[in-house]
Amino acid sequence: MQLTIRAEGENAEAVSYLLAKNPNNVYERNYKGHLVRFFYSQFSKNAVEATIFVTPDPIELIKNAASAYDITHYINDREFAVSSIFCSFIRTALGTALNGQPKEDYKKWVDHPFPFQFSFGPVASSLSNSQILDLFEPLGFATDISRGEANYSFNIKEKSSARWITLTGSTTLQTALRQLFVLIPVLDNYKHYYIDEKEIEKLQRYGEGWLEDHPLKEFILRQSLRFKEVYSLVEKQNEEKTDKQDTAKTERLNDLRYEKIIDTVHSIEPKEKVVDFGSGEGKLSLRLGFVPGIKEILAVEPSESAAVRALDRFEKAKKKEEFLSPVPVWGSLFYYDERMKQKDIMILCEVIEHIDEERLPKIMEIIFREYKPRVLIITTPNKEYNRVYDMSDELRHTDHRFEWTRAEFEAWCAERSHSYPYDLSFEGIGEENESHGFPTQMCVFKRTEV
Repeated sequence: MQLTIRAEGENAEAVSYLLAKNPNNVYERNYKGHLVRFFYSQFSKNAVEATIFVTPDPIELIKNAASAYDITHYINDREFAVSSIFCSFIRTALGTALNGQPKEDYKKWVDHPFPFQFSFGPVASSLSNSQILDLFEPLGFATDISRGEANYSFNIKEKSSARWITLTGSTTLQTALRQLFVLIPVLDNYKHYYIDEKEIEKLQRYGEGWLEDHPLKEFILRQSLRFKEVYSLVEKQNEEKTDKQDTAKTERLNDLRYEKIIDTVHSIEPKEKVVDFGSGEGKLSLRLGFVPGIKEILAVEPSESAAVRALDRFEKAKKKEEFLSPVPVWGSLFYYDERMKQKDIMILCEVIEHIDEERLPKIMEIIFREYKPRVLIITTPNKEYNRVYDMSDELRHTDHRFEWTRAEFEAWCAERSHSYPYDLSFEGIGEENESHGFPTQMCVFKRTEV
């Protein structure tokens, strides 16, 4: 992951003083096992080009911070994309430029605009190209978005999923870097650290002079402070009230989803052996533990921290009568596991949308060809229903890779059944809207051959 800064024009060499980096030296620092390097590829009086990049240590990312970097991020390669992680790594190296505090002799250049070009990537973002343009063009940048060629030896796709963004415009170095440090995490829609009051202060500081007038200000704030109950710094109380209402709706939908799955499980025979894939904190697995007739529940979850919370939930429920405690399994759909074969019921509740879409066929092939469950239950959001939530192109969760319409989901399920001996049935979950259907859609695959 890297950022290249290019300045041209009269006195462009002054940019090196703002960066506080000697063009004759390569800057290298080891930040908690991750290599940060800064160097100049071009330097003259009227042209300066410098690149800062990070070579992350993926093992270090997950070794000491299980709650922050669990296996789900490792699998999806999030640590190699330009994100809040990248900004954290390079903040110290660019601290002088961000703070606008070069040596006294060069302070006059802090507020001097230069013809700049900023190029950074790879960017892993759920935002469309149009949305990305809407983030940067109001700041005066001409914005170019490109994808690398995907030269696979087998046919997956022609273009890379990752994008590279190049911004061109006249601005000061400090302003541009502050804008990038706010908007890069918005692009990636993923922050790896706890967001507290200091994050609000940083947003106010970096956003001074430009964020207040940005047409997507509310969206930027919501993305930047998404783990806080406060989305708007201006209308704090109103936003807190709205957030609580939305949380209540989400919790209610979760309950309805679990109830529907449990009702479906009740109607299936046999149902002795059940797998709950992507079991999270164990809420569905817990309910399965009270269903008569089930003799084994495997609660499979890749996140160690979520699995620990699920285990605590199961331990508390053991005191209740007729409760079958699920068996926590640390695992993932990405890895074949002999223990998952030939089960009566396999459940993927709100799981597939958290997986890169191009990886789904391989996962489903393993399920249908190797695991061969008698019944497979899949639930996923209905994209059309987002309009009821006043969401336009937004995804319902920060970690969703995609969301499908009813037609897209049904077509995808039908394609799976063409290759394997399963019959399909579809149902909706939640409060139905006449035009947009149900908030959650469910498909039940029933094996026709034993």
